Amino acid sequence: LLTSNEKEMRDKRNSQFLSACKRQSLSKNDLLRSIDNWKNANLIVIGDTIVDRYAACEALGMSAEAPVVVVKELENRDFCGGAAIVASHIKSLGAKCKLISVIGDDESGEFVRKELLKNEIIDGLIQDQSRPTTFKKRYLVENQKLFRVSRLEQSEIHKNIEIKIINELENSAKEANGIVISDFVYGVITPNILKKINQLSKIYNFKVFGDLQCSSQVGSILKFKDLSLLCPNEREARIALHEKDLDLESLSLQIIKKTNSKSLIMKLGSNGFIVYFRKNNNFIKQAFPALSINPIDVSGAGDSLLAAMAVGLSSSQEILSTSAIACCMASLSVEKMGNKPITYQELRSSIVEKF
Repeated sequence: LLTSNEKEMRDKRNSQFLSACKRQSLSKNDLLRSIDNWKNANLIVIGDTIVDRYAACEALGMSAEAPVVVVKELENRDFCGGAAIVASHIKSLGAKCKLISVIGDDESGEFVRKELLKNEIIDGLIQDQSRPTTFKKRYLVENQKLFRVSRLEQSEIHKNIEIKIINELENSAKEANGIVISDFVYGVITPNILKKINQLSKIYNFKVFGDLQCSSQVGSILKFKDLSLLCPNEREARIALHEKDLDLESLSLQIIKKTNSKSLIMKLGSNGFIVYFRKNNNFIKQAFPALSINPIDVSGAGDSLLAAMAVGLSSSQEILSTSAIACCMASLSVEKMGNKPITYQELRSSIVEKF
């Protein structure tokens, strides 16, 4: 924005997107036909459910007692986050979805149940009396986030809760085309649950998609083995490998090698993402730009991308066409404040607009 105006940057990003599609022989009709088949997908989402509360505030100034900003809280709004928003995106795009997760015996947990019912997502929530529903409150002044307060439990779930989750997985797996793991490292995704998911994927021959987010938590993407797709960002990949200087391609290929993943999306924030996948014993890569120039809220971009990739690949689509669609999906997500499900019609309109 310092060297060019917003329109020029938007046109440049859109041109990069169209060039990527042309390079891979992808047309507008190819992408539109792809999303029309998504209604046949049936997915299970498992992971940490989060309730995000956005508090709109008015800035009053600096305190006379201490160097702190004083704000007046005006309005609150709650959104489903974590695994719950991934499930909401999937259902909103036309596919069937079941959410398996853990909530507390509290107001936030009840909010999640009501949202699942409203969005017609199959409820596989398990209530744990010993922990709260993960809750994050963000304070904003004119769309700028000031700080966040979290109420959560990061220890692994108890064995009795783990057994209930495994039973939910076993009861639902035979009807699924794929399982999406949305791991925020708050204790739901245990080694035993990962082992059971891998077993079920071999028995029923479905794909497994994984994303681990550790912005303020301690976790490693390397704990996911033999998945169809991994979606780390560059920071998460470097932390997992303890590599700060390795080039992006070597970094991505090292992650694939250590996890035996069939494909990988390396998320690069404002620079978009690069998709890597195996073809005839070789690795193919393709970069896609971030189409949004001035994002309003980037916190849900990875969740929307994961949802689009999971639905597309579970519908037996090619990974490149699915990645192009996911690029449009992520751009829609960051242009809204708070986690709001992207609808099939919004996505379709966005694809038409880009061409």
